[in-house]
Amino acid sequence: MPASAAVEAPVYPPIQLYIDGAWTDGSGSRREPVYDPATGEVVGEVPVAEAADLDAALAAADRGWRAWRDTGVEARSAILARAADLLRERAGQIGPVMTLESGKPLREATGEVQRAAFQLDWNIEEGRRAYGRIIPTGPDEMLSVVHQGVGPVAAFTAWNFPIGGPMRKIAAALAAGCSIVIKASEEVPATAVALVRAFHDAGLPAGVLNLVFGVPAEISTHLIASPITRFVAFTGSIPVGKHLAGLAAQRMLPTIMELGGHAPVIVCPDVDPAAAARSCVRGKFVNAGQVCTSPSRFFVHEDIHDAFTDAFVTAAEQLVVGNGLDAGVQMGPLSSQRRRQAVAGLVADATNLGARVATGGTALAGPGWFYAPTVLTDVPAQARVLREEPFGPIAPILRYADLDEALAQANSLPYGLAAYCFTHRADLAARLTRELEAGILSVNHVGGSVPQAPSGGFKESGHGREGGYEGLADYLETKRISHKLAI
Repeated sequence: MPASAAVEAPVYPPIQLYIDGAWTDGSGSRREPVYDPATGEVVGEVPVAEAADLDAALAAADRGWRAWRDTGVEARSAILARAADLLRERAGQIGPVMTLESGKPLREATGEVQRAAFQLDWNIEEGRRAYGRIIPTGPDEMLSVVHQGVGPVAAFTAWNFPIGGPMRKIAAALAAGCSIVIKASEEVPATAVALVRAFHDAGLPAGVLNLVFGVPAEISTHLIASPITRFVAFTGSIPVGKHLAGLAAQRMLPTIMELGGHAPVIVCPDVDPAAAARSCVRGKFVNAGQVCTSPSRFFVHEDIHDAFTDAFVTAAEQLVVGNGLDAGVQMGPLSSQRRRQAVAGLVADATNLGARVATGGTALAGPGWFYAPTVLTDVPAQARVLREEPFGPIAPILRYADLDEALAQANSLPYGLAAYCFTHRADLAARLTRELEAGILSVNHVGGSVPQAPSGGFKESGHGREGGYEGLADYLETKRISHKLAI
């Protein structure tokens, strides 16, 4: 369903690096363009950090960490809480800028700002509760365990959640008493600038948080090789994650790797197929399917396959697609022409092998990088869309007769980030939650990540967790202290 014409876009702000508590254009002259995915037009440019800028950010992070770790938890928490309040106050201004550079609907963008503030709230409270313990021993000795921030963090985030992605790393690092140098995405830099500005305006000491943009390989190599860096956190593709983990391994640095997925959905015959389909559509087309936990392989029991597919197609065709700044838009464009070409290539490969397009399957006419919500049926096993993370608005629906068969196919890939299942039978729910190989599992809904619970993957989808107490724990070192009370 088409949307109305795009409304006037907000003024795109100037983009700068943030190093040692100050905004800077950087030491070099290289710049990269920033595009509006809804029009394909250039809206701004982002400075590329040079080696001198990265060295300055690392030195600042080293100084900032030493000051921040020695700041009392109450003082730290007050600054972070003020930053969360500023984000809430500014959500109405940040949201449209995020939509302009990412394409996601304004409601999603503004909601992402609010959720980022809640992410910070959660980590503030977890930072207050990074408890150690006293271990019983003899009367002349005190044996204890304490948890301390690991030190300066090098973090790298993707473009699909312009504020939520960076905040998951910044919030945990700062709440744990660490400093951080974060390379946010060059495709959505203005949102990252707005996020960092909230911390700056809240009074965060210089050097504790540093923001850089530039050539990913240059920045990751430089930051990870530095003796200042103590921890690496990355969200992105599996190949890049493996590369960065290899760089970190050369220095024995601990890492969090939140990598790609190809989430299976198993729909059992005891559920209402139309209700399950509507739930799946709501989850599938969030951010135009550009979510690593997006449901992307739908295994539906043969008894309800046709009814589920019909309801899914109807709901997909009712989605309002258009410029995310328009009221009522439910799905925006893909992030880039490159991404749209990748999606089109997956659809072409599947149809060439015999898959049927139930709806969509085409780029939408007009400016911007729009692609229609697409449903594929009769997809052969060798189709790339069943093996490669689609990261777009494609939903292949597959028929199964036996649950053993469905589970085998669901678990057959090296991915293990998210999985979904629909059943009202307790025995089936117990089996599915036990046997589906994924770090995030949703039953009878297609939900997103929440700050109070851990998110992360099995197998090649990564290691470590973000969210919950597990997310903070990764940013803490454990120290055992044995204290003889007398010599």
